[in-house]
Amino acid sequence: MTLAYQEYYTVKDYTLWEGEWELIDGMPYAMAPSPTVTHQAVASNVTAQLSGKIQSNHSQPCGDCIALMETDWQISNDTIVRPDVMLICKTIKEKVLVTPELIVEVVSESSTKRDELMKFELYQQEGVLYYILAYPGQRLAKVYRNEATGFKKLGDYSTETITFHLGECPIDISFAAIWR
Repeated sequence: MTLAYQEYYTVKDYTLWEGEWELIDGMPYAMAPSPTVTHQAVASNVTAQLSGKIQSNHSQPCGDCIALMETDWQISNDTIVRPDVMLICKTIKEKVLVTPELIVEVVSESSTKRDELMKFELYQQEGVLYYILAYPGQRLAKVYRNEATGFKKLGDYSTETITFHLGECPIDISFAAIWR
């Protein structure tokens, strides 16, 4: 007789691990080795644009917005993810415990399934307003907005500038400027 046993981990376990991990519904997922230069350049370019827009639009409610890169988002006691870029327009302390308004994942060969399926479902379920999948090799960004029925694709963009409406705070991203 074979017993099926599935390991289950929590944030407490996660804090003890060495290396780079994400924890989704109690299951650990090793992150790929250090991102490529192109991957990091795209994520940095998006973060710089978001930060610049926040600073130039410093009036409330944009004053509470912060753009973060490679930061843990603790969703629950058994789920922590590390989006490439996230924009949060709420007051936070040192840990991200709230749902970001916008998340960008720079898709690489090793992260495609997790970004397009697992994180897509997770971010949709958690109420992330905008989800952007950036494909550096194709210079293509797929943009989704969370509607009442879930993520709705707004379009595929390469060189366009798109305005994201985050409550009273409009933020533009020039997709022409994010590619390496």
